[in-house]
Parts: sequence; C-alpha cells; structure tokens
Amino acid sequence: MNFSWIPNALCVLRMLLVLPIAWLLLHGEYWWTFAVFFIAAVTDALDGLIAKRCNWTSELGKMLDPLADKLLLVTVFVTLAMIARVPVWLAVLVVSRDVVITIGAILYRVLYGPLTDAAPTFISKLNTLVQILYVLGVMSSALIAWPGPQLLILGVWLVATTTLISGMDYVVTYGRLATVMRRVKQLSRGEPR
Repeated sequence: MNFSWIPNALCVLRMLLVLPIAWLLLHGEYWWTFAVFFIAAVTDALDGLIAKRCNWTSELGKMLDPLADKLLLVTVFVTLAMIARVPVWLAVLVVSRDVVITIGAILYRVLYGPLTDAAPTFISKLNTLVQILYVLGVMSSALIAWPGPQLLILGVWLVATTTLISGMDYVVTYGRLATVMRRVKQLSRGEPR
C-alpha cells in the first residue's frame, strides 16, 4: 500500500487548522489555541521528516509545505497583533517578509520559469522554528504567565532578527539565481553579455 500522500495530507491539515486557531485566539481560548497550534507545529516537523525519510517528496508537497507555513504563521501573527499580544510592527515585519518572498517567487516564475531546485535555506528553517517557539511562548505566557516579559522581549528580537536575515537571504540568493538565468537566456539567444 502506498502512503506517499501522508506528507501532503499533513500540509493540508495544517492549512485547515489556521481558521480554528485564529478563531480561538480572537475568543481568548488560549488552552485550546495552544493545543491546536502545537498540533499544527508538529505537522510541520512531521511532513518534512516523513517526506525525506521515506522519499515521498513531490512537486505538490514542495508548494504546499511553504504555503502552509506562511498561511499559519502570518495568520497567527496578525491575529496576535490584533489582540495586542505581539507588537504590531513585528506582525508587519513577518507579513512583509512573506509578501516579498512570494512576489519574488512569482516574478521569477514569470520571467525565468519554475524554481526547480528551490529549497528552504537554513536561516529560513531557523526563522520558522523561532517564530513557532515565540508564538507558543506568547500563548504560554497568556496561560501560565511563563515565560515572563523579559523572555518575550528577547523572543521579539529573535523573531525580528531571523525574519530580517531570512528575508535578505532569500532576496540575495534568488537575485543571484535570476542574474544567472538572465545570462543563460541572453547566451541562448546569442546576445552579448
């Protein structure tokens, strides 16, 4: 029996959990929010692990996984900013990074075709982990007053730093790739560099 659909199903599950998480947050149901967000975070770790370990990667999965991450984290950061649990500027930074990356990916696809070997960078994976841990920390703080304000402030600056570095890394990495592809296109048309 073929179970190669499992990683993609986990991505879809993560997407389906986004609206309940936002609704629970807006209604101050932090225990339930923490539990559902934790499940979503676990699906993020599991889908990649299963896909790699069992060699069940697919083109659909390569699109679904980052889309599910962006949808989950952007929604949660915006919702937490709306209820004054995270600074608005931090939510704007998180959303802006994802908007820049998405616009860059669309432009690249239109101008040069699909990103065949696009893979998340180390800093991007670290950024996602830091954002998830920070969100769990914010919810935990609302529930049991731990972590305290000092650790949450540290979390704010860690999220801001990894978000900025990750965004710049994507712009530089894929900007270089676009430059190479532009030269390849010019050479294939016989144009001088």
